[in-house]
Amino acid sequence: MTTTEDKKIDDKAIVANYFNSIGFERWQRIYGDGEVNKVQQDIRVGHQKTIDTVLAWLKADGNLPGQSICDAGCGVGSLSIPLAAAGAQVFASDLSEKMVGEASELAKAALGQAENPKFIVQDLEGLSGTYQTVICLDVLIHYPEEKAAEMISHLSSLASDRLILSFAPKTPCYSLLKKIGDFFPGPSKATRAYLHKESNVRQILTSCGWQIERTSMSKTRFYFSRILEAVKPANDANN
Repeated sequence: MTTTEDKKIDDKAIVANYFNSIGFERWQRIYGDGEVNKVQQDIRVGHQKTIDTVLAWLKADGNLPGQSICDAGCGVGSLSIPLAAAGAQVFASDLSEKMVGEASELAKAALGQAENPKFIVQDLEGLSGTYQTVICLDVLIHYPEEKAAEMISHLSSLASDRLILSFAPKTPCYSLLKKIGDFFPGPSKATRAYLHKESNVRQILTSCGWQIERTSMSKTRFYFSRILEAVKPANDANN
C-alpha cells in the first residue's frame, strides 16, 4: 500500500533523477544562450521575464548590498548570480547536483570568485536558517496542491522580511493547455506538473502571517508564471 509519505519521496526522487539526467540537458539549454528550438526559446524568454521582474523589484528597493537572500530551487543560478553581483549575500540550493555544479561554474566565470553565491545540493524541505528574503521561482510546479501549503509554510519560516514565489496558475485556460500538452510524449513529461489556484496560494501566505505587496504575470505562448511578493504587515515589521 502506497502512503502519502511514500508518494512524496517518489515525487522527489523522480524530480531529482529528471534534473540530473535528460532534464538537466534540456533546461541547461533553455537557461543558457545557445541554439534552441522555438518552444525552448519561448520558455527561455518567459523564464527570463520572471527573473527580470524579481530583480527589478529588489533593485528598486535600493537595499540589495549586504541583504541575505535564499534562492530556493536556484537551477543554474539565473537569479542567484545577478543578485550576488548586485551585492546581496546569496545562499542558493537545488535538488539537482548537476544544476548546482553548473551554477557554481557559471558564478565563477561571471563573478571571478566562488564564495558568493554559496551553492548547495538540498531539497526545499531540508533548508534551514534565517534570511531577510526567501525566493522560490517556478518550483511549485513540482508540488501537488496538498503539499503546497506545507512547502510554503516551511519557506515562510526561513524568511524574516519577505517571501517571493512564482507558480503556474490554475485557471480554466491554463488547465486546458496542460491537458492538451499531456497528450504529447517527450522529455518534458518526465516529471509531473502541477498548477495552483492563486487564491489558494494567497490564502496560504496570509495564514503564515504575510500580506501581498507586489504581483506580476510572466506569459508567453508556452510559459506562464504568476509572481507574488509577500511581506510582513507594517505593524509586525515595526515590532
